[in-house]
Amino acid sequence: MKRKKYLALALTAAMTLSAVLTACGSSASETADASSEETAAAESEATAESGEAAAEEDGSAETSETATAADVDLSGTEFNLYTWDAMFPQEVLDGFEAKTGVKINYSNFDYDEDMLAKLEETEGGDYDFVIADDYILELIREEGLAQKLDTTRLANWGNINPVFQGQFYDPDDEYTVPYGAGIPLIVYDPALVDIEITSYADLWDSSLADNLALTGNYRVIDGITMMMLGYSMNDEDLDHIQEAGDKLLELAPNVRVINDTNTQDFLISGEVGAAFLYTSQVSMALTARPDLQVVYPEEGLGFGIMAGFIPSQAPNADAAYAFIDYLLDPEVSAQCFEFIGYYCTNKAAEAYISDEMKEMIVLPEDAAEGQIVQNVSQEAEDKYSEIWNEFKKACGQ
Repeated sequence: MKRKKYLALALTAAMTLSAVLTACGSSASETADASSEETAAAESEATAESGEAAAEEDGSAETSETATAADVDLSGTEFNLYTWDAMFPQEVLDGFEAKTGVKINYSNFDYDEDMLAKLEETEGGDYDFVIADDYILELIREEGLAQKLDTTRLANWGNINPVFQGQFYDPDDEYTVPYGAGIPLIVYDPALVDIEITSYADLWDSSLADNLALTGNYRVIDGITMMMLGYSMNDEDLDHIQEAGDKLLELAPNVRVINDTNTQDFLISGEVGAAFLYTSQVSMALTARPDLQVVYPEEGLGFGIMAGFIPSQAPNADAAYAFIDYLLDPEVSAQCFEFIGYYCTNKAAEAYISDEMKEMIVLPEDAAEGQIVQNVSQEAEDKYSEIWNEFKKACGQ
């Protein structure tokens, strides 16, 4: 189910959680004690206020500015959802249709670039809600293809884990809602490894000669090497990048395989004793081999975040708000994250994640800080590619 272009990873350690803004209606009783000694004008004003408060209580004075997603009657409408295939359990989609009376039209794309081209062609129209990778979301926002969110319409907005907010593609959380995170991690078999692995640096230990499998994403592998050296994953200093390249050449004797697909199989079968894997691969490895050990490297983590947005000209934005709020419900969120196998980005949903899945998709409280792979200058990009190709050649790949 790997469809990410995984050039996205990271995050900062502390962020501010956006609070849910709620509107409080006035109570009709506030005017009930108006004094009979007031002037006629004051009595008239009190009567008007009382009428307005009563209207608010029975919903007749509700406006689109204060209405939450749940207040809008959507029955008989259609909702155009656009993302990768198999991103939701069928029962979650069925539950939304039953709850709202909305018919979901679920369309898929294979690559983020295909989605971007489609939105550019329709000028932000045709679709009501889109989920994509972090790096492409920056372009979506810059091109004006997403509309700002009115979070007062989202009663469950406060459930989002703030660790996954405030990212480079949406620093003020104005446009996007996180929906799952990928965190590549080290996994190893204690029976086949002579050391306790706690860091990226441990992968360079000579005892791991010809005993290591790596995923094949160059910015990710280059990035963790940069982090190990104390640099940013997105460092554009060519000397620093070359330093990382030299360090990677020292790792080559330990690498048995570089493979981007089903890398976990080499670990599960015992062909290698340690591996650096994508989130979905970590989950599959632990499911097959509960005896394997997962490492959250002490140098920090790399994150890739998927997030949803409402296109600028969405034909049914009201349905999109209803769907977002539905997904942010803790129990619904838990169902979704257990299904897709990515890290849970809904803090309130963690309590509903099954015990057998928590180790795989709930971020530990003591996890190290992380970064996210971002776009860099073309010169730096070319240098990252150059050191990767030299590393692969040294590994015989």
